[in-house]
Amino acid sequence: MNSKLSDVYDGRSCGTPGSTLDSSRTKFGLKRKTDYYLWASILSLFLWGIVGITATVGFAPTALALEYNKEILVEADFSGRDLTDSSFTKANLRQSNFSRANLRGVSFFAANLESANLEGADLTNATLDSARLIKANLTNALLEGAFAANARFDGAIIDGADFTDALLRSDEQKKLCKLAKGTNPITGRDTRDTLFCP
Repeated sequence: MNSKLSDVYDGRSCGTPGSTLDSSRTKFGLKRKTDYYLWASILSLFLWGIVGITATVGFAPTALALEYNKEILVEADFSGRDLTDSSFTKANLRQSNFSRANLRGVSFFAANLESANLEGADLTNATLDSARLIKANLTNALLEGAFAANARFDGAIIDGADFTDALLRSDEQKKLCKLAKGTNPITGRDTRDTLFCP
């Protein structure tokens, strides 16, 4: 009697209760493995997604410097573009649009920027030597450290422009002081102060 009872509980001789238990253990084990691989795959895809986004956004390559020297680009639209260290030497850029563009270190040497829109542009350390900025819109532009010797600003709009450390001819600086007003929204500096206006 005891041996039969132990066989039933052992499941080796009697087959039914023990084999059912083994079968459900096997099914349960397979289900756990399947769930594990499913979640591991989902987590892996998620992590690769994060790596991809970080690589794209966090390590975006810097803009390549472009050359537009001596080109005729009348009414061209460069608004909002990153043109860092590009060159527009002696280019005709009359009525072109550079609003909100990144123009850090750009060379506009002897360029024609008559009636160009440079509103909100970042011209930090740009070369504007001998450039024609007649009637150009420089509203809220950053010209910090710009080299603008011999540049002409007749009729330019400079409301809120920042000329901190910009190199200007004294006669042009006096002309600009007659027009200067406003405060640059990025640096918080008054245009008149950046031009050392009396």
